[in-house]
Amino acid sequence: MADNNSITPGKIVFTLIYILLFPTLLLSLSGDWLWREGWIFSIWFTVLCFATIIRLYRHDPDLLSERYRKPGTGNQEGWDRYVVLGLLIGFFAWVVIMPLDAKRYGWTAHFPLWIKTLGFTALLFSFFYFYRSYAENTFVSALVRIQAERRQRVISTGVYGVVRHPMYLGGILMFIGTPMLLGSMYGVVIGLAMLFLLAGRIVGEEKTLVNELEGYEDYQKKVRYRLLPYIW
Repeated sequence: MADNNSITPGKIVFTLIYILLFPTLLLSLSGDWLWREGWIFSIWFTVLCFATIIRLYRHDPDLLSERYRKPGTGNQEGWDRYVVLGLLIGFFAWVVIMPLDAKRYGWTAHFPLWIKTLGFTALLFSFFYFYRSYAENTFVSALVRIQAERRQRVISTGVYGVVRHPMYLGGILMFIGTPMLLGSMYGVVIGLAMLFLLAGRIVGEEKTLVNELEGYEDYQKKVRYRLLPYIW
């Protein structure tokens, strides 16, 4: 069982303040604090993070402690340390490049309204898959590792009965949908790079799960698709 005592109200408050840095950075780099699309994403991102953390703090503190686990601990797969580093670098580059591209310097030609609307729709689905993943799977760690101390088991209901990695689906919808909403082709390119990085992580993670988690191979037979039904 995770150490619930390590999750203090002070740590939660610090985390919530830290989360606000990303929307602040995006709007600041844009050069326009009235940027409508920037505010839409900022509100979406903040509500998602706040709602998830508060829910976990109240209803699933063990998972919240797991999400705070540092890379390189808890028997994390060695190769996954590099993937986590790549995701962190990619996320930061994504947040920095999008406002510079879409607003401050205008490197990308103006996106039509239908593309921005499609991007916002992707964010709505992303919110759903992120939030439901945390609500339905208490073992959804930020690291690729088997949580033997928490008696990890296969979760196959809810969104996990649709695809095997709904949280990754939420992440991909965010990485592609956000630059579509903001109007940044460079953001889309970074988002596609993140997609392939996450896809590679899924392949490696599933090898670990098949080898070390009882019942996962049967789950693969029950839920055939990793991310998108009838595609992959």
